[in-house]
Amino acid sequence: MIWAVAALITGLIVLVWSADRFVDGSAAAARHLGAPPLLIGMVIVGFGTSAPEMLVSAISALQGNPGIALGNAYGSNITNIALILGLVAVIKPIAIQSGVLRREMPILIAVTVFAVAQLLDYNLTRWDALILLAAFGILMTWTVMQSKRSSPDAFGTEIAADTQPGMPYRKALLWIAIGLGLLLAASRILVWGAVIIARELGVSDLIIGLTIVAIGTSLPELASSIAAARKNEHDIALGNILGSNLFNTLAVVGIAGIIRPMPVDPAVITRDAPAMTILTVSLFLFAYGFTAPGRINRYEGATLLASYVAYISWLVITA
Repeated sequence: MIWAVAALITGLIVLVWSADRFVDGSAAAARHLGAPPLLIGMVIVGFGTSAPEMLVSAISALQGNPGIALGNAYGSNITNIALILGLVAVIKPIAIQSGVLRREMPILIAVTVFAVAQLLDYNLTRWDALILLAAFGILMTWTVMQSKRSSPDAFGTEIAADTQPGMPYRKALLWIAIGLGLLLAASRILVWGAVIIARELGVSDLIIGLTIVAIGTSLPELASSIAAARKNEHDIALGNILGSNLFNTLAVVGIAGIIRPMPVDPAVITRDAPAMTILTVSLFLFAYGFTAPGRINRYEGATLLASYVAYISWLVITA
């Protein structure tokens, strides 16, 4: 148990550090290759911040731990909206100016409902996973087309300003390689520790995936969103979460399902999926801005935080 806790803590620390290096290197390399700022923000950064979830869920599926694989993806989505955006909004209200992000919010709702509907038979098959990955490919194609439009967008402007300091191309490639290698190693260590802890505590690996693992793999989003909010880059703070949740719902679950079809715990259908869906709809209602620019104020942030506390309490009681 002691070694498992040490592995979990070490894995989380290395995971956060390596994810940050991987994102910085990827964004710098994309900038050197002439990628539009909007594409960097919506695809490169979204992929980078979701890389921990992707690797942890893939390794969990490979090792036959479906609870961690699915719990990590859905738990990260819940953590991103309720804990991270809630905390950021309490620290500093989030004002949304980006039209691209406003268009992504209803897409995230549709993707969430579609992904949950696939699980109603209590199985994630390879066909389900293929459909998720196909939807992900279509979404990425749409995103690339959006990024090539000449009309300026607040999100792209903030990304351009945020990634302005130069990093040499070779150094960017080096950070990509180092970050990816450490991400893989840290993910293996993290999954091993989480499985051992779940067995020793007598709880399901789903609970561990929804809590400790999900919070740990969401730390890159927490760090980047708080840093963005402090610099008044509100669209980046929201864009990090929207991009990460889209990647988690489609790519992370899809890759895990391709590796190994998995049974779905009934609690996912009755507890976790509804919580994720309700929070996603709440984010849309708070942030979309139907008659004016969107804004998540402190009261709404506190509501999201209270929702997260209630959800974790629910998990503890049911565990």
